Amino acid sequence: MPEGDTVFKLVRYLQPELCQRVLRRGHARATTGVARGTDLAGRRIEDVYARGNHLGMWGSWHAYAPGEAWRRPAARAGIVLDTGERVFVCFNPQQVELLRRNGVRDHTLRETIGPDLLDPEIDPAVILPRARALAGPDALLIDVLLDQRIASGVGNVYKSELLFLAGYHPATRLQGLDDEALLALYRRAGQLLGGNIAGGPRITRRANDEAGILWVYGRTGQPCHRCDRVIRSAHLGRGMRSTYWCPACQPSAGEAEEPRGR
Repeated sequence: MPEGDTVFKLVRYLQPELCQRVLRRGHARATTGVARGTDLAGRRIEDVYARGNHLGMWGSWHAYAPGEAWRRPAARAGIVLDTGERVFVCFNPQQVELLRRNGVRDHTLRETIGPDLLDPEIDPAVILPRARALAGPDALLIDVLLDQRIASGVGNVYKSELLFLAGYHPATRLQGLDDEALLALYRRAGQLLGGNIAGGPRITRRANDEAGILWVYGRTGQPCHRCDRVIRSAHLGRGMRSTYWCPACQPSAGEAEEPRGR
């Protein structure tokens, strides 16, 4: 899934392009709900904002000039918004749903999706009861961090980077962290996300040594920036997502059998 900083930058780009524009043509093909396809021509877009992440692994937004050929098949377009000046197309979204403002489903989603870690108004402490209630004590941290019901924003890159910075092995379970440690993990997540909303490549390591901008993600077989041990990786957790770690900086705490990685 896209990281929270990617979604933030996407919204920041779309807001001035779409807000208060009346659509010349457009449609939304819902993936859930009763209305499977809705004509949006003549509708005014009042606002663009982020609430969780429904792009999934493959969803992406494209912008085109009127009449310009699309780079992907029209059959993959879940949303089309034509302002007359530009055409914005969302391809392969994981979920598209049309909601009645302040309706039951809208209220349910607001309660279901966790606090946005990039929201400056959020108190990270509200995340703690959600984590304890929604994830069992045996849940792996790699799954807890990716659970958008608990908090929105952490994707696969930040998951591995956060565990490295905190020194937690991928086999660490939720019950292994007290509230203070769990709160510190989400606070750091917010800091890392916030440090990457200005643009440019995603950076979690800011040492000025030209050795790399990420600690472990995507670095299988390379030496750790801290200890020179070889970075390992494996597909782990509920979604069998790629996970990277340093076996020396993130020693197994014995909560579970150490994952077998490359």
